[in-house]
Order: sequence, then structure tokens, then C-alpha cells
Amino acid sequence: MPRIDAHQHFWQPARGDYGWLAADDPALVPLQRDFLPADLAPVLRVHDVARTVLVQAAPSVAETEFMLALAARHDFVGGVVGWVDLAAPESPAQVERLASQPALKGLRPMLQDLPDPDWIAHAPRPEAVRAMLAHGLRFDALVKPPQLPALRRFVEAWPTLPVVIDHAAKPPLAAGWDDAPMQAWRREMAALAAHSQVTCKLSGLLTELAPEDRGSCARILERLRPVADALLAWFGPRRLMWGSDWPVLTLAAGYDEWVAVADALLMPLAIDEREQVLHGTARRFYGLAG
Repeated sequence: MPRIDAHQHFWQPARGDYGWLAADDPALVPLQRDFLPADLAPVLRVHDVARTVLVQAAPSVAETEFMLALAARHDFVGGVVGWVDLAAPESPAQVERLASQPALKGLRPMLQDLPDPDWIAHAPRPEAVRAMLAHGLRFDALVKPPQLPALRRFVEAWPTLPVVIDHAAKPPLAAGWDDAPMQAWRREMAALAAHSQVTCKLSGLLTELAPEDRGSCARILERLRPVADALLAWFGPRRLMWGSDWPVLTLAAGYDEWVAVADALLMPLAIDEREQVLHGTARRFYGLAG
């Protein structure tokens, strides 16, 4: 079945704007090298991935321009999700300029890294969000559970802005399904799903698992099936899209393993419903060609 990878990254650490990647964290050492189209293209061919969505990994306009240049040279990149500081005075003009390039499909502030969990609810300039709407851009929400209440207020304030929650908001998988942290995640995700403009990515979950839970496919499925089932119940196949989060994925597993896990999680669905999660939702949400 053909796929769209709705969430992947490229980067060159020597460019100097990946602060999180330069952090003194031994766990990130495997990611501290170039990851570029030549590294990913062979994997995409193996898994019949026709298009990808290339998502920002640095809080800079310069990285967005770097990604747009890559998209212009590589047909498999169907769209780019870039970055603009939506709170800055110059943000409306930056949105206007970047949106002149058709490959730009959306913007993503790195909300999970901001010290203020309520930033998205009060900081963005209304004229910047209106510029996004005027140019048909989407909003990728890189959030963890503490940012979900503020994201809900943002969604309610901008009911016509298409929003997608990256990595299912990184549920607290170390907690039990009925423990307080998971209950809070479930409550907020269900509330967000009640807004029809909100979509969710089935991505980034393997790296949220504890290392001991990644040891076998059976154990991974045991831990992730309740999450996938809940996302399907809240959003439905037409508002859920598959993505790899490559190369961050490689900290936990290979591309092949995530494809196999996702296919197993989606197997109970009808074929047309699986098609929506694997390519239809992303094509429709991001307005991708082909």
C-alpha cells in the first residue's frame, strides 16, 4: 500500500541552529551528524513512500529556507513545515515571504521547548496567524501534555486554522493507562479531537517508550495498541496520519520496524480506512500533489 511519510527531518549540525541537538546529552550522539535526502531516499523506495512532509528541527527562518531548497531539488519531498517566531513584530511579513514558495505547507513553533506552557494561547500575533490563514498554511503543534490545555484555547480562538498534533502529544507511556498522567493526556486529547480542524500524527511513539519496552514487537504492540485505538476512536482514520519522525526514530528502532508496528496497529481497520491513515489524510491536510 503506498504511503506518505507525514513527518520526517533533514539536518546539517554544522549549520549551527540546532540547539537541542548540540546539547550535552549522550543519548543524542547518534543524531549529531548530517541526515540528508540521500540517506532517506533508498528507505522510502523499499516501503513505497511516494511523498514526505519535511518538518523543521531548528527555531530559525534560515533552516526553513534550507528545507525549501532541499524540497526544490528532491521530488519526494511533497511539502515543508517551517518555522517563524509568531510573536515577533516581523512575523506577518516573514509568513508572507515564505508562503510565496508553494512547497511551504505549514509552520511549527517548537512549543515543547518553550519555558511557558501557555505560550501558544497568548503570545502569537493575531496578524501573523491571519497571514497563515490567508496563505492556506497549516499549524503543526509540537507539544507534550503540559501544553495541551493552551493548545486547546488556541484552537478555539482560531476555529478555521488547520492544526495537526505531532506525535500524539507524546503521551506519558511510562504511566499506566489509568494513572493520573495518562488520564490527563486522554482528557485533553479527546477535547482537542472534538474540534473538527484538529488532526493527529501517528508518529514519534517508539522513542517515548522506555528502553525495556522496545525489546520485542509483541511488547511494543502491547504498550502502543491502547494509544492507537484511542486516537482512532477520537480522530477517526480521516484525521489521523502516519509519519516516521526519521531520523529521531533511529534512537529507538529502524524505519522497517516502525512500518511493521504501524501496520500491525492499523490491521483491524478496513482497507480504505488504512489508506486514509497511511496517505489520504496527509495528502488532504497538507494539500500534497500526487
